[in-house]
Amino acid sequence: MPPGPPPAHLDPRLLRAFVTVAEELHFTRAAARLFVAQQALSRDVRRLERELGAELFVRTTRQVTLTADGERLVPLARRALEAQDALLAAFGEVRPLLVDLNSPGLDTPRRVLHRARDLAPDLELMARYESGLTGAATEILAGRLDASFGRYAGLDPALRAGLAHQPVRCEPMAVVLPEDHRLAGLDRVPLAALAGETVYAGAGNPRTPEWTDLARHLFEGRGIDLASPAPLAVGVEEFERIMAKTRCPILAVVGFPAMPHTVVRPLVDPVPLSPVSLVWRKGLVHRGLDALRRAAGQLTAEEGWLSSPADSWIPASDKATMLSHN
Repeated sequence: MPPGPPPAHLDPRLLRAFVTVAEELHFTRAAARLFVAQQALSRDVRRLERELGAELFVRTTRQVTLTADGERLVPLARRALEAQDALLAAFGEVRPLLVDLNSPGLDTPRRVLHRARDLAPDLELMARYESGLTGAATEILAGRLDASFGRYAGLDPALRAGLAHQPVRCEPMAVVLPEDHRLAGLDRVPLAALAGETVYAGAGNPRTPEWTDLARHLFEGRGIDLASPAPLAVGVEEFERIMAKTRCPILAVVGFPAMPHTVVRPLVDPVPLSPVSLVWRKGLVHRGLDALRRAAGQLTAEEGWLSSPADSWIPASDKATMLSHN
């Protein structure tokens, strides 16, 4: 495409279309993200190419790839869109903030979101449920989600490179037991009492490897076996069926919601802690994120969420992460 004179103006919509296609390298997925027809998205990309006088993508029936000019435009377009988002945020024209709460009913992320809604009642903060921080982080980096909660230190370094985080809580851990389990009558379950048990901690779920890794650290040297990979039980009825069939205790946190025919018991001696951070994409400017961060900070201070009992346990890498944040 022969170069022409530089354009006097570029519609930000065209840049957003370009960046979304560049991230997905797939026009159908990019169109779904933008809630537009694929034909309209293709027209916007072609219009941007004409205005810049540069071919940005190589399209074949099998794949879409960036040209050298396309690669050069990506960081420039992102900076332009971030500046536009900052301008719109400053004057109140804010899109909904999409906030992942991991799973329905979990106490910590739910309370932070509710406090943020109280702090910014004019904004729309919408809940999503991605089941684990690794799965959510992928969605955050792809622009399909804005924020999530979970164990930041357990993420792959390649994911962490594009993310920022704020420590929120060192949450005491628990175990979910069938109501007739030998340990169900205890008010609190010592870790030593789980010796010889096989405990499920999400092994095999690609969205939650950070949780499985935390369990592996906790179980090491204590005679507790990590349950083999298994498909994730989705829904209360399926959870109840699998629990009745396998009778495996499930590693959880103290705020885990009640399920039929099960009990949730805190773990002690020592008290294992699950590190919870608020996580978002680096460079994200949004008034909803500001409210979410303020809410997390308030609750952390009011509830002493980052304090640790004298007899607590947490991996060294997580302790360092929770003492500092970016």
